[in-house]
Amino acid sequence: MALQTKDILRILAVGDVVGVGAVDFLERRLRRLRDKLHADLVVVNAENAAEGNGLDPQVAERVFAAGADVITGGNHTFQKRSIYDYFDIHPALLRPANYPADAPGDGCVTVPVRDRRALVINISGVVFMEPLENPFETVERILARHAGAYDLALMDIHAEATAEKLALARYFDGRIHCIWGTHTHVQTADEQILPQHSGYITDLGMTGAAVSILGVESQLVIQKFRSKLPVRFRTVQDNIVLHGALFDLDAHSGAVTKVQRVVQADENDDIPNTFDGSFAPT
Repeated sequence: MALQTKDILRILAVGDVVGVGAVDFLERRLRRLRDKLHADLVVVNAENAAEGNGLDPQVAERVFAAGADVITGGNHTFQKRSIYDYFDIHPALLRPANYPADAPGDGCVTVPVRDRRALVINISGVVFMEPLENPFETVERILARHAGAYDLALMDIHAEATAEKLALARYFDGRIHCIWGTHTHVQTADEQILPQHSGYITDLGMTGAAVSILGVESQLVIQKFRSKLPVRFRTVQDNIVLHGALFDLDAHSGAVTKVQRVVQADENDDIPNTFDGSFAPT
């Protein structure tokens, strides 16, 4: 028998927000998308949301106000020093948990999802990334520390290597319910339900300019590759497309029953949108 709406929890994970134009887009579209998808919780990776990489308090406030319940980060989280004290103000702003213990902020938070408790974990990979603490060991400690204090666990793996993301997902299959990757800015087509009923996708993609190279003006990136000389990058602020994934969970068991990619553009942009209204739970 098909699950009814009350039996389904829906988690919307939104890919790396690149630049203030993408933040403007979230302010226009995220709450409407959240309502259309019947999402119970929205997690947004915003480590590149401020101009020139990083995140500052003003932009973080805008992302929360636009409809994010939790903001996750990555290797650019600490790019702007103004964000350091903001971690103490807003515990739902995360940075990767495997940074040194004296780094500002925390790498996990427990938030309500209807009548359940969701533990959201932000972790960084270490392959082709900063040599942070082993992510497997870090996440094991988090799960042990919070044992009995959460009903669902979610994890953003901010990492370069596909194999590392998939290894973490398979290792924590059945213990962390929704697992997704960020960082590469390119949405992958491998959304799946793992053997122990965790939902997974290697990379959500980005929320940024469709006509760009990973959100940056194409000509500047090409110039960098051709010249091998320093180039000041500028983000593209228009033709923004949101990429992410939607996870359906059985509200009673926590088992993921469906994982779907999300692509959402403005109505006046000539870009096909997924989720045009035909996906509402029965």
